[in-house]
Amino acid sequence: MQHPTEITISRKALEKNLQFIKKLVGEGVTLSSVVKGNAYGHEIETFVPLAESLGIRHFSVFSSDEAFRVQSCARRDIKILIMGFLRLSELEWLVRDGIEFFVFDLVRLKAAVMAAQKVGTKARVHIELETGMNRTGFSVEELPTVAEVLLTNTEFLDFTGLCTHFAGAESIANFVRIEKQKEVYFYMERLLAQKGLTPRMRHTCCSAAAVRYPEMHFDMVRIGIMQYGFWPSREIFIEFINNRRDKQDPLKRCIEWRSTVMTVKDVKMGEFIGYGTNYLANNDMKIAIVPVGYSHGFSRSLSNQGRVLIKGRRLGVIGIVNMNSIAVDITGVPDVQPGDEVMLIGIQQDNEISVSSFSELSVQLNYELLTRLPHDIPRQLAVD
Repeated sequence: MQHPTEITISRKALEKNLQFIKKLVGEGVTLSSVVKGNAYGHEIETFVPLAESLGIRHFSVFSSDEAFRVQSCARRDIKILIMGFLRLSELEWLVRDGIEFFVFDLVRLKAAVMAAQKVGTKARVHIELETGMNRTGFSVEELPTVAEVLLTNTEFLDFTGLCTHFAGAESIANFVRIEKQKEVYFYMERLLAQKGLTPRMRHTCCSAAAVRYPEMHFDMVRIGIMQYGFWPSREIFIEFINNRRDKQDPLKRCIEWRSTVMTVKDVKMGEFIGYGTNYLANNDMKIAIVPVGYSHGFSRSLSNQGRVLIKGRRLGVIGIVNMNSIAVDITGVPDVQPGDEVMLIGIQQDNEISVSSFSELSVQLNYELLTRLPHDIPRQLAVD
């Protein structure tokens, strides 16, 4: 059975993005591919083997269920890092399989020791420091206890990483806050070093921080949105290209989202289109009905303002976005037929519907729009 929409992922685009990121962070820095949120909507099962084929050997996820999905579809010997949620009952499996995980409270740290004792294998822990994000991480006051647990359980704990997360590196408005976070990180790192504790790796940078704070690249960067071809913010992009001769965007979008025309219809002047009285035809019109709606991730807030591409023309969505369909004004576009391609995100001939323009119209972040794309929409590799 065929879904009414499909998503394709470009190998060429991903390869170009990874080359750019590796050049940005330099030699000797591990690139951890962040694939939380179903690989930012690109689908873990499609994206991970593709990234593997391009040399990626480290993947970061939010939760244990995502770790399991990465593990299940991986084709090579890789490392997996859980940055967020896991159940303590899952620790034995994680430790046994060598899956790494953030530790940000004493309950999880002590549970990791117990799991390692049962399994007979060291738990690979990344100690997260609370530097000012105020979300997860050990405080300065907790650090002596953390150090004691690490030092007295060296046969059960592998101090794999020391990490933190910056609170909004994509905006210069957060500069002072992040500078303070850097100071706190270095201070806490010194406190651990004074007790003889040195991690195998240090990592602090997301995509935005990797661009704005190169001094914080350390041993690994956790790259999410940029590998998929999107900048963390317009501000980061402008800052990057401002002093460069080449003003072209070095990133290429990996994703395209398309559907087809389901049917075409003539509407007479004075008739309403769709539910209620939301859109009145001011003249005789021709419309195309496209089988995509808010159940597929095409937000209802795009009613009367969304855009799609048909035959290379940028056309308006009219009327209310339904659960499973939209109406598009094709008046003046010749020969539109059922089965014609409708580009929802991507390039068609010389025009493009970008995720950023799409998300701005629907008042969503590009992160939000991408991760809300339903899991049941088929993802496949593009024919590059």
